[in-house]
Amino acid sequence: MSGSGDSRRLKILHIDPERNWGGGETQVFGLLSCLTAKEHRNELLADPQGPLFARCASLDLQRRPIVIRNDLDLRCVPAVRRLIRTGKYDVVHLHTKRAHALSLWLPRYRSRPKYVVTRRMDYPERRNYYTDCLYNRRVDGVVAISRSIADLLITAGVDENRIRVIPSGIDPSRFGAISPGRLGTKDKFVIGCVGVLEERKGQRYLLEAAAALKQQGLRLECLFAGEGSLRQQLEREAARFGLEHDVRFVGFVADAAAFLANIDLFVMPSLFEGLGVAALEAMAAGKPVIASRVGGLAESVLDGVTGILVAPRDGAGLANAMATLIREPARAMDMGIQGRARVLQHFTLAQMARANEAYYYDLLGFSN
Repeated sequence: MSGSGDSRRLKILHIDPERNWGGGETQVFGLLSCLTAKEHRNELLADPQGPLFARCASLDLQRRPIVIRNDLDLRCVPAVRRLIRTGKYDVVHLHTKRAHALSLWLPRYRSRPKYVVTRRMDYPERRNYYTDCLYNRRVDGVVAISRSIADLLITAGVDENRIRVIPSGIDPSRFGAISPGRLGTKDKFVIGCVGVLEERKGQRYLLEAAAALKQQGLRLECLFAGEGSLRQQLEREAARFGLEHDVRFVGFVADAAAFLANIDLFVMPSLFEGLGVAALEAMAAGKPVIASRVGGLAESVLDGVTGILVAPRDGAGLANAMATLIREPARAMDMGIQGRARVLQHFTLAQMARANEAYYYDLLGFSN
């Protein structure tokens, strides 16, 4: 550890070379904010054209540029190796798959730095030498953001003792002013969905559900926040279902709180999901959540308590769940209240940061 033996301040190098803004980058910024506030010495390697690099200008840390085009782009390796050799870091935290791939080429020493990788996606890994090398040989610890991700890694042969489950967190203060529950207060119900417009997010099944409810005579407005390659296809699907006047694709939403304040129900019909930060934000805003029973969503959303879980790829199941809460506004409001309480108890940025900090200390053999 840097400094005297009594100091608990760490020197940490964070590597996140992704250029696109998303849930993972938001989590890294939140972690850096909390660790910096606790006076750890943080340095960030990130793409200089990415939003994470720009946003971290507001933090008391050193930023260094890194550009990686893909997992096979090794041009940055010599510079990163030199940085680690001379930087005297206690921990090197690899925050993305692309950063993790670099671990094959980074220097390993007997004591430190300790290498940590965060795994956010719930795609299965193959059980082979490459997986064994990446997770069991080239890093000292693995942060899985949900139990389901940890189980997938264990199935792929990753040593369970190397894995620490640390859920993602959000800043609940951003959503505290939103009144929970608006169902039954008007003649039209507003459904919100946040996520990149890609196949894995399952938005087409929400369109199916909305069409079924429209046929039942329920007036809905569905708001889809996010951009992606399927936007035009989903717009065509909405028209095919006769929903062209009932669905709006609002693009990227910078102010999640403002978006959530104007909806009644939050629906997350993902086919894969590491944890579901958007669902956590909806819960923090006091909104009942209907979500697919996949990945970490099945852990963050308590079925029948903070929302309703349905099978993935099940438009009819989504429609039934939505109809249930629309017709039972008191139950929906109670789910929103319970969801906010659950986030405050288990899913805040401060809790996530403390858990990562404790893991660093454990790997270094330093009792916190």
